[in-house]
Amino acid sequence: MKAIGYIRVSTQGQVEDGVSLDAQEAKVRAWADLNGADDVVIFRDEGISGKRSDNRPGLQSALDTVGKGDALVIYSLSRLSRSTKDTLSLSEILQKKDADLVSLSEKIDTTSASGKMVFRLLAVLNEFERDQISDRTRFALAHKKANGEKTGGTVPFGYKVRSGKLSRNAEEQKAVSLILDLSRKGQSLRGICRELEAAGVARKKGSLTWHPQVVADILQRELKAA
Repeated sequence: MKAIGYIRVSTQGQVEDGVSLDAQEAKVRAWADLNGADDVVIFRDEGISGKRSDNRPGLQSALDTVGKGDALVIYSLSRLSRSTKDTLSLSEILQKKDADLVSLSEKIDTTSASGKMVFRLLAVLNEFERDQISDRTRFALAHKKANGEKTGGTVPFGYKVRSGKLSRNAEEQKAVSLILDLSRKGQSLRGICRELEAAGVARKKGSLTWHPQVVADILQRELKAA
């Protein structure tokens, strides 16, 4: 087993808890000696806040270095991250690498059976959080759609956006009515395209050239909404 130590202080954090980089490193090396680590590699971030994980080169290097059977050793979870979301995400990264997490202050040690249980619980909480975010997004989009609000993508032909909601574009709706009428009369998609071009009907961005797939999409959308 290789012990990958990660230590960090921000200016404010050093004032608050007084745990210097040297003190944290000493704790990490003591754990490594006690647990028979083959090697100890220390990565550090000095004067960087723990609010984010993606702007800390020391942490990113530690995560890149840790491998299967290794342990990422930290003085406390607060040194790893100040964000619950980031902590859960980082724990998932370690789990995928089949590596352990050791937090000395909280006595979390996934090299033991009880520690593995905590590790798995963190992974479950992470998955639960992702599911909640997915549910909230899905419900929000469904609510917007039910209220006629635009939920992304391009504005469909025949419509415009007003105050965040789709409303009918009177001029384009004339073309939509023509497309529907020609389709009911048995006109082919290519035939409808020729009729629109002959009538000088412009598409959304001003093009006077119509394609069968564009017409098919309009027909499908209008028939579904009917």
